[in-house]
Amino acid sequence: MSGGGRRFLFVVPPLVGHINPTLGVGAELAARGHRVAWAGVPEVVGRLAGEGAVVFRCAGPALGEGGADAVRPADVRGPEALKFLWERFLVPLAEAMAPGVRAAVEELRPDVVVADQQAVAGGLVAERLGVRWATSATTSAEFAGALDGMPRVAAWLEGLLEGLRGRVGDPAGTADPRFSPHLVLAFTTEELAGRPTRAAGRIRFVGPSIAARPAAPDFPWEWLDPARPAVLVTLGTVNAEAGARFLSVCREAVRARAGRLQAVLLDPAGTLDTGPDAPPGTWPGAPLDDDVLVVREVPQLPLLARVAAVVCHAGHNTVCEALWHGVPLVVAPIRDDQPVVAGQVVAAGAGVRVRFGRVTAAGLGEALDTVLYEPGCRAAAERVGASFRAAGGAAAAADHLERLAASAVPGAPPPVPQPGPVAVPLEER
Repeated sequence: MSGGGRRFLFVVPPLVGHINPTLGVGAELAARGHRVAWAGVPEVVGRLAGEGAVVFRCAGPALGEGGADAVRPADVRGPEALKFLWERFLVPLAEAMAPGVRAAVEELRPDVVVADQQAVAGGLVAERLGVRWATSATTSAEFAGALDGMPRVAAWLEGLLEGLRGRVGDPAGTADPRFSPHLVLAFTTEELAGRPTRAAGRIRFVGPSIAARPAAPDFPWEWLDPARPAVLVTLGTVNAEAGARFLSVCREAVRARAGRLQAVLLDPAGTLDTGPDAPPGTWPGAPLDDDVLVVREVPQLPLLARVAAVVCHAGHNTVCEALWHGVPLVVAPIRDDQPVVAGQVVAAGAGVRVRFGRVTAAGLGEALDTVLYEPGCRAAAERVGASFRAAGGAAAAADHLERLAASAVPGAPPPVPQPGPVAVPLEER
């Protein structure tokens, strides 16, 4: 490496929504002459980052394509869902990843480790090895003290993390592996997330990191009618099995508005009834009708530039990508951070919230009418989107990481963040 380039290692879980924001940041750093690599599951990271990405293999628990929720019961909600997430997925994931993260750090010798908020092995190993590290926060739910009203749950989680530190980190360490003591990159803005109550002095709101994605699926663009508003309905990659009823309700609400709007229903698990008697326009290969298109995957970013509204589960990545495009939302949170993010959307005036398990076609239709035809929601969505673009995205995140890397020398104090490439084959290590 020449020209004073630094080394950055992104530690990510095998979850698409957590990897995507790192792609734009990594590309920006590489364009500036730095060396970038990932530690994670190569089959997941490589598919998203492209064949030229350097990926150090970190073992993880057995997963389906969607990650944790591929094995989590669909009816587990609330505190039980949090308990399941940490005890059955995030802690085992950290224990499994830790040896691979350590090997990656020892081989790459990064100036900075960038650890996803849910890949806590990254922060724990970096602290143990004395490497500066930043947090990649793909959700802002914990910034608002979501557990402040549940002191027992908060104490339980702190104890869980302390035990994990003793097993894979530095037993004498003190940093919360979810919040780097040096830098927390938040891929949102205060216009959506509100003012943080935790780690406020370390958080830098950079807005979404929007980057092109390889191998975008084909889409029948000619199906979209420019004379009618189009709606994208998606529950993300980890809620597919739980979504059959909700997708059916959405389809019914759209068909009640036949001729007035169109909807693209993303159904990756094929949960909708698409047999020989199913309505036309369903997957796979059935004739397209004028109102509903059911598909297993979509080129989401290009499609968001063409739709007038999004119906989703309030996943942070989907919400931010929609608002980046100034698209208002109907949010139907299921669990985890989704109720918090849904609350942010409503508080910002950029959407309407419905109950995932109980909404009717009539209720969903009313919510759609609100976000499509009442100008307040769109104006708010455009306002949040403007704040995203002003925050700087991947370029701003790269600026902060460069400053952190510049201070990563022996004896240097932690920096105060300021506002504001090597192409080799994919490695499996």
